[in-house]
Amino acid sequence: MNYIETKIYTSSFGIEHTLNMLSEMGIEDAVIEDPSDIEDLMDKKNSYDWDYVDASVIEQVNEEPAVILYMEDSQEGQNKVQAVQEAVSRLRERMAQGEFGHGASFGRMEVEARLVKDEDWKDNWKEFFKPTKITDRIVVKPTWETYEKKSQEELIIEIDPGMAFGTGTHETTTLCIKLLEKYTEKKDAVLDVGCGSGILSIAAALLGIRNILGVDIDPIAVEVSKENVQLNGFSDVVRIQYGDLTKGIDYKADVVVANLMADLVMMLSCDVARHLTGKGIFISSGILIEKQQQVMEAIRKNGFEIEEVLEQGEWCAIAARLKRG
Repeated sequence: MNYIETKIYTSSFGIEHTLNMLSEMGIEDAVIEDPSDIEDLMDKKNSYDWDYVDASVIEQVNEEPAVILYMEDSQEGQNKVQAVQEAVSRLRERMAQGEFGHGASFGRMEVEARLVKDEDWKDNWKEFFKPTKITDRIVVKPTWETYEKKSQEELIIEIDPGMAFGTGTHETTTLCIKLLEKYTEKKDAVLDVGCGSGILSIAAALLGIRNILGVDIDPIAVEVSKENVQLNGFSDVVRIQYGDLTKGIDYKADVVVANLMADLVMMLSCDVARHLTGKGIFISSGILIEKQQQVMEAIRKNGFEIEEVLEQGEWCAIAARLKRG
């Protein structure tokens, strides 16, 4: 089967806005190419970053940020590509009109589409995904790589992201796991909203939690998450299911974690309280620092008090507690 690779050239600042635009179109599966991630790696901002970086990865530092989609080479796929091109054009116009602030730049906001064969793209990205220590204790290891523990304290997440978003190495994942480490106990129930490849659900299980539910509105993400949960040996403590927190999910948890995007977190904050019990902790990320205050305001408005905010790179994560009474 052939696919249409659709590449939207933007800026690091424009990535979230581009993803928001795609989400509004019902498109959730995207690959993000952001050279700033490689720059952070090379600057060794964290003591646990890679000790070895392949030369082909280093070359990406000079590349332009982009969001990449893959559509089937069919009439439906071609129609989607055209719709994306039109949506990008409208977003570019809104940027030019100053809607996102004076001096805000989304880069050139141009779309390139080309046909690729299945075997040309399906596995090429794997060469850039290496074992990565994302917190003081947790290492994310792709299934096709070998890794030996550096200490007994290390916890290993083995993962194959497949077509689902989330290799687990993004700043927002690290921030969420750090907050899970701090705010969860083994007796807690955890709800992972928008579980993607299952990384946060698996991390919670590694931390000793034995009652975890991951939900996602993408059927592919649900299947990939289930496979990764099974791969890590946690099928008995982690359930993954298709679902939208605002519809048909009656699970209650001590901790809800949502690594989404700022707009989705704000929307979710309206409903999350009714899914919380016990300590009532809401952990959210996928939030650019520039939107931190806006998201915090929405969370407070819906009955929470802010416990803590962590920042890394351009991103932040928020831990909030539901106010009682």
